[in-house]
Amino acid sequence: MYRKESSAPVTEGETYDVKIEDMAREGDGIARIEGFVIFVPNTKVGDEIKIKINKVMRRFAIAEVV
Repeated sequence: MYRKESSAPVTEGETYDVKIEDMAREGDGIARIEGFVIFVPNTKVGDEIKIKINKVMRRFAIAEVV
């Protein structure tokens, strides 16, 4: 089976320590791992948090605070 998320530096279900660097137009916080964008709802710029990756797309991922 072909996995399009294989080029992403993050894996669905894994946890990472990140810092929220930016805000998306929709209001989600944006963290980056190796330049890869991760949207994290209910966060603000400057937050240093542990996240769990819920969904990995080709150009970004969606995560939640754990």
